[in-house]
Amino acid sequence: MFPERNVPLQACNTFGIVAKAFSLVRVRGESDVQAVLADPGLGPAPKFVLGGGSNVVLTGDVKPVVLKVEIRGRRFVGETAKAWVVEAGAGENWHDFVTWTLDQGWPGLENLALIPGTVGASPVQNIGAYGVELQDRFDSLDAIDLVTGRVFTLNAAQCAFGYRDSVFKHASDYGLAGRALILRVRFALPKPWKPVLGYLDLERKRAETGVAAPDARQIFDWICAIRRAKLPDPAVIGNAGSFFKNPTVTPEQCADIIARDPKVVHYPMPDGSIKLAAGWLIDACGWKGKSVGQASVYEKQALVLVNRGGATGGQVMTLARAIQTSVYERFGIRLEPEPVVV
Repeated sequence: MFPERNVPLQACNTFGIVAKAFSLVRVRGESDVQAVLADPGLGPAPKFVLGGGSNVVLTGDVKPVVLKVEIRGRRFVGETAKAWVVEAGAGENWHDFVTWTLDQGWPGLENLALIPGTVGASPVQNIGAYGVELQDRFDSLDAIDLVTGRVFTLNAAQCAFGYRDSVFKHASDYGLAGRALILRVRFALPKPWKPVLGYLDLERKRAETGVAAPDARQIFDWICAIRRAKLPDPAVIGNAGSFFKNPTVTPEQCADIIARDPKVVHYPMPDGSIKLAAGWLIDACGWKGKSVGQASVYEKQALVLVNRGGATGGQVMTLARAIQTSVYERFGIRLEPEPVVV
């Protein structure tokens, strides 16, 4: 374990924001974390866990010790009557892992294809897309305590998953934000496999192709095509994917909005609430294509903020706050950002 000093982070965040880490340690196993904790200089210092940098906005240089997670490895753990159980190191690329599971004949993650980031970040955010959330395929994870160095295991209930939420995003007495680093994640991929097709974009693909009963690989290909058509490639245009969570409202609130804006995109949820499309709300406020400095709202999808080249974290957050104000003033809804602001 060798700490690196004054490390440029532009290539370590998908927004492509220029910043540096005063100290950075590349974590390739739990022993690296334990070495950091035992170090008299690094051990007591604040820590910041960095995976693929796909869900972070850097607003300046990072003073806490950056723990860059680079733990690799993929393996089949076993199977039960209901699922195949597979495991991946926290530093594995998420999309590559999804592709690997399909190549091995274990479907179930295809709806989550092409989501940027690493495996270790997936339970933190409880990533989700096209009718599937990580919690639907989660088995358990191993993490390490950033104070004691103790390795522990959490099941789904202990992760306290919510919409784009988990115990890792909260710093309360029972939260683990800043207190743990995820080492490995295990997934339970269901058998028998059933397709999840309840989204309009997927129904359109069925109609276009004439494939009424797609297999998992077909759904994977469809979702990759849909995402590439809608969302910018971070390797080309810096971004952190969907910037705001889709808000949920009561049926009464939704009816009130529909009375004023009949075209509002909304989805009934199992608990009786209504999910609104944040991208539609932002677009309705006229933000698509608008900019603050070099930070801009993507012209093809208002839910995505992009770096047109040289944007600062401050510009990104100024744009985000202006959007929040507009949506609140028109709809009475407070949009909540998805990325972590550092």
